[in-house]
Amino acid sequence: MQSYKHIFSLVKKDVLLEVRQQYTFYGILLYVACTIFVIYLSMGQPEVQVWNGLFWVVQLFVCVNAVAKSFLAESKGRMLYFYTIAGARDFILSKLIFNVLLMLCMSLISLLLFVLLLDNPLNNALVFIGITCLGGISLSLVFTFLAAIAAKAQQQAALMAIMGFPVIIPQLLLLMKISTPAFATVIQQGWLQMILLLIALDVMVVILALILFPFLWKD
Repeated sequence: MQSYKHIFSLVKKDVLLEVRQQYTFYGILLYVACTIFVIYLSMGQPEVQVWNGLFWVVQLFVCVNAVAKSFLAESKGRMLYFYTIAGARDFILSKLIFNVLLMLCMSLISLLLFVLLLDNPLNNALVFIGITCLGGISLSLVFTFLAAIAAKAQQQAALMAIMGFPVIIPQLLLLMKISTPAFATVIQQGWLQMILLLIALDVMVVILALILFPFLWKD
Protein backbone atom coordinates (compact mmCIF):
# COMPACT_ATOMS: atom_id res chain seq x y z
CA MET A 1 0.00 0.00 0.00
CA GLN A 2 2.85 2.37 0.83
CA SER A 3 4.35 1.65 -2.59
CA TYR A 4 1.15 2.77 -4.35
CA LYS A 5 1.18 6.01 -2.36
CA HIS A 6 4.77 6.71 -3.40
CA ILE A 7 3.97 6.03 -7.06
CA PHE A 8 0.85 8.22 -6.97
CA SER A 9 2.73 11.04 -5.24
CA LEU A 10 5.58 10.94 -7.77
CA VAL A 11 3.19 10.91 -10.73
CA LYS A 12 1.26 13.78 -9.17
CA LYS A 13 4.54 15.70 -8.76
CA ASP A 14 5.38 15.28 -12.45
CA VAL A 15 1.88 16.33 -13.50
CA LEU A 16 2.00 19.45 -11.32
CA LEU A 17 5.43 20.39 -12.70
CA GLU A 18 4.14 19.96 -16.23
CA VAL A 19 1.10 22.12 -15.47
CA ARG A 20 3.19 24.86 -13.88
CA GLN A 21 5.89 24.80 -16.55
CA GLN A 22 3.44 25.01 -19.42
CA TYR A 23 6.12 26.20 -21.84
CA THR A 24 7.38 22.61 -21.99
CA PHE A 25 4.02 21.20 -23.08
CA TYR A 26 3.30 24.04 -25.48
CA GLY A 27 6.80 23.78 -26.90
CA ILE A 28 6.21 20.13 -27.79
CA LEU A 29 2.76 21.00 -29.14
CA LEU A 30 4.27 23.72 -31.34
CA TYR A 31 6.88 21.25 -32.59
CA VAL A 32 4.13 18.77 -33.55
CA ALA A 33 2.01 21.39 -35.28
CA CYS A 34 4.95 22.87 -37.21
CA THR A 35 6.20 19.45 -38.32
CA ILE A 36 2.80 18.37 -39.63
CA PHE A 37 2.21 21.76 -41.28
CA VAL A 38 5.55 21.54 -43.10
CA ILE A 39 4.58 18.06 -44.32
CA TYR A 40 1.28 19.51 -45.54
CA LEU A 41 3.02 22.33 -47.41
CA SER A 42 5.54 19.99 -49.03
CA MET A 43 3.34 16.97 -49.80
CA GLY A 44 -0.28 18.13 -49.67
CA GLN A 45 -2.36 15.00 -49.18
CA PRO A 46 -0.02 11.98 -49.48
CA GLU A 47 -1.11 8.50 -50.44
CA VAL A 48 -2.07 5.97 -47.79
CA GLN A 49 1.27 4.24 -47.25
CA VAL A 50 3.16 7.54 -47.10
CA TRP A 51 0.55 8.95 -44.69
CA ASN A 52 0.96 5.95 -42.40
CA GLY A 53 4.77 6.04 -42.51
CA LEU A 54 4.94 9.78 -41.89
CA PHE A 55 2.58 9.50 -38.93
CA TRP A 56 4.76 6.99 -37.09
CA VAL A 57 7.99 8.82 -37.91
CA VAL A 58 6.47 11.98 -36.44
CA GLN A 59 5.44 9.98 -33.35
CA LEU A 60 9.03 8.86 -32.94
CA PHE A 61 10.37 12.43 -32.88
CA VAL A 62 7.51 13.60 -30.66
CA CYS A 63 8.38 10.85 -28.20
CA VAL A 64 12.05 11.81 -28.19
CA ASN A 65 11.14 15.41 -27.38
CA ALA A 66 8.34 14.67 -24.91
CA VAL A 67 9.50 11.58 -23.05
CA ALA A 68 13.24 11.09 -23.38
CA LYS A 69 14.09 14.21 -21.38
CA SER A 70 12.25 13.02 -18.26
CA PHE A 71 15.41 11.74 -16.57
CA LEU A 72 17.75 14.22 -18.20
CA ALA A 73 15.91 17.08 -16.48
CA GLU A 74 16.40 15.62 -13.00
CA SER A 75 19.38 17.08 -11.15
CA LYS A 76 21.68 14.98 -8.96
CA GLY A 77 20.40 16.71 -5.84
CA ARG A 78 16.80 15.95 -6.72
CA MET A 79 17.64 12.32 -7.51
CA LEU A 80 19.32 12.03 -4.11
CA TYR A 81 16.17 13.41 -2.48
CA PHE A 82 13.99 10.88 -4.32
CA TYR A 83 16.42 8.16 -3.21
CA THR A 84 15.67 8.98 0.44
CA ILE A 85 11.87 9.04 0.13
CA ALA A 86 11.03 6.35 -2.45
CA GLY A 87 12.28 3.04 -3.75
CA ALA A 88 13.82 2.49 -7.16
CA ARG A 89 10.87 0.51 -8.50
CA ASP A 90 8.36 3.11 -7.29
CA PHE A 91 10.37 5.84 -9.00
CA ILE A 92 10.73 4.09 -12.36
CA LEU A 93 7.08 3.03 -12.36
CA SER A 94 5.99 6.61 -11.72
CA LYS A 95 8.12 7.80 -14.63
CA LEU A 96 6.71 5.10 -16.90
CA ILE A 97 3.12 5.98 -15.97
CA PHE A 98 3.58 9.72 -16.37
CA ASN A 99 5.35 9.40 -19.72
CA VAL A 100 2.67 7.01 -20.98
CA LEU A 101 -0.03 9.57 -20.12
CA LEU A 102 1.96 12.39 -21.74
CA MET A 103 2.63 10.41 -24.92
CA LEU A 104 -1.01 9.30 -25.19
CA CYS A 105 -2.04 12.95 -25.14
CA MET A 106 0.55 13.97 -27.73
CA SER A 107 -0.27 10.99 -29.99
CA LEU A 108 -3.98 11.80 -30.09
CA ILE A 109 -3.23 15.48 -30.80
CA SER A 110 -0.87 14.42 -33.61
CA LEU A 111 -3.56 12.16 -35.09
CA LEU A 112 -6.10 15.00 -34.97
CA LEU A 113 -3.70 17.36 -36.78
CA PHE A 114 -2.85 14.70 -39.36
CA VAL A 115 -6.54 14.18 -40.13
CA LEU A 116 -7.24 17.92 -40.32
CA LEU A 117 -4.25 18.87 -42.51
CA LEU A 118 -3.36 15.71 -44.45
CA ASP A 119 -6.88 14.38 -45.15
CA ASN A 120 -8.47 11.30 -43.58
CA PRO A 121 -7.65 8.09 -45.48
CA LEU A 122 -8.82 5.85 -42.62
CA ASN A 123 -11.51 3.27 -43.31
CA ASN A 124 -11.61 2.20 -39.67
CA ALA A 125 -10.84 5.19 -37.49
CA LEU A 126 -11.50 3.40 -34.18
CA VAL A 127 -8.93 0.71 -35.00
CA PHE A 128 -6.31 3.32 -35.85
CA ILE A 129 -7.05 5.33 -32.69
CA GLY A 130 -6.54 2.16 -30.64
CA ILE A 131 -3.28 1.38 -32.45
CA THR A 132 -2.17 4.99 -31.99
CA CYS A 133 -2.69 4.67 -28.23
CA LEU A 134 -0.89 1.32 -28.16
CA GLY A 135 1.97 2.74 -30.23
CA GLY A 136 2.25 5.79 -27.98
CA ILE A 137 2.48 3.53 -24.94
CA SER A 138 5.13 1.35 -26.60
CA LEU A 139 7.32 4.26 -27.68
CA SER A 140 7.07 5.99 -24.30
CA LEU A 141 8.01 2.82 -22.39
CA VAL A 142 11.08 2.19 -24.56
CA PHE A 143 12.38 5.76 -24.42
CA THR A 144 11.71 6.11 -20.70
CA PHE A 145 13.78 2.99 -20.10
CA LEU A 146 16.55 4.24 -22.39
CA ALA A 147 16.49 7.66 -20.74
CA ALA A 148 16.88 6.03 -17.32
CA ILE A 149 20.02 4.24 -18.53
CA ALA A 150 21.44 7.24 -20.39
CA ALA A 151 20.91 9.56 -17.40
CA LYS A 152 23.80 7.82 -15.62
CA ALA A 153 26.21 8.33 -18.53
CA GLN A 154 28.23 11.38 -19.51
CA GLN A 155 27.15 11.51 -23.17
CA GLN A 156 23.44 11.11 -22.48
CA ALA A 157 21.96 12.15 -25.85
CA ALA A 158 24.51 10.16 -27.86
CA LEU A 159 24.00 7.06 -25.74
CA MET A 160 20.23 7.24 -26.19
CA ALA A 161 20.63 7.43 -29.96
CA ILE A 162 23.04 4.49 -30.03
CA MET A 163 20.87 2.29 -27.80
CA GLY A 164 17.56 3.41 -29.23
CA PHE A 165 18.21 2.89 -32.95
CA PRO A 166 18.33 -0.96 -33.00
CA VAL A 167 15.39 -1.16 -30.59
CA ILE A 168 13.01 1.41 -32.00
CA ILE A 169 13.33 0.69 -35.76
CA PRO A 170 11.79 -2.84 -35.54
CA GLN A 171 9.08 -1.45 -33.28
CA LEU A 172 8.24 1.31 -35.77
CA LEU A 173 8.08 -1.19 -38.64
CA LEU A 174 5.78 -3.38 -36.56
CA LEU A 175 3.52 -0.42 -35.77
CA MET A 176 3.31 0.52 -39.45
CA LYS A 177 2.36 -3.03 -40.35
CA ILE A 178 -0.20 -3.32 -37.53
CA SER A 179 -1.88 -0.05 -38.51
CA THR A 180 -2.25 -1.02 -42.21
CA PRO A 181 -5.67 -2.73 -41.77
CA ALA A 182 -7.11 0.59 -40.54
CA PHE A 183 -6.77 1.85 -44.14
CA ALA A 184 -8.35 -1.26 -45.70
CA THR A 185 -11.70 -3.02 -45.46
CA VAL A 186 -10.16 -6.43 -44.73
CA ILE A 187 -7.98 -7.31 -41.75
CA GLN A 188 -4.87 -9.21 -42.78
CA GLN A 189 -4.01 -12.64 -41.45
CA GLY A 190 -1.84 -12.67 -38.32
CA TRP A 191 -2.86 -9.13 -37.33
CA LEU A 192 -3.89 -10.12 -33.83
CA GLN A 193 -0.64 -12.02 -33.30
CA MET A 194 1.35 -8.89 -34.20
CA ILE A 195 -0.61 -6.86 -31.66
CA LEU A 196 0.05 -9.49 -29.00
CA LEU A 197 3.75 -9.40 -29.94
CA LEU A 198 3.82 -5.63 -29.44
CA ILE A 199 2.09 -5.95 -26.07
CA ALA A 200 4.57 -8.66 -25.07
CA LEU A 201 7.46 -6.32 -25.97
CA ASP A 202 5.90 -3.61 -23.78
CA VAL A 203 5.61 -6.02 -20.86
CA MET A 204 9.23 -7.08 -21.37
CA VAL A 205 10.40 -3.43 -21.29
CA VAL A 206 8.54 -2.83 -18.01
CA ILE A 207 10.00 -5.99 -16.46
CA LEU A 208 13.53 -5.05 -17.58
CA ALA A 209 13.08 -1.57 -16.15
CA LEU A 210 11.97 -2.97 -12.79
CA ILE A 211 14.92 -5.39 -12.71
CA LEU A 212 17.74 -3.18 -14.00
CA PHE A 213 16.87 0.29 -12.71
CA PRO A 214 17.54 -0.52 -9.01
CA PHE A 215 21.19 -1.22 -9.94
CA LEU A 216 21.45 2.17 -11.67
CA TRP A 217 19.62 3.79 -8.78
CA LYS A 218 22.34 2.77 -6.32
CA ASP A 219 24.96 4.64 -8.34
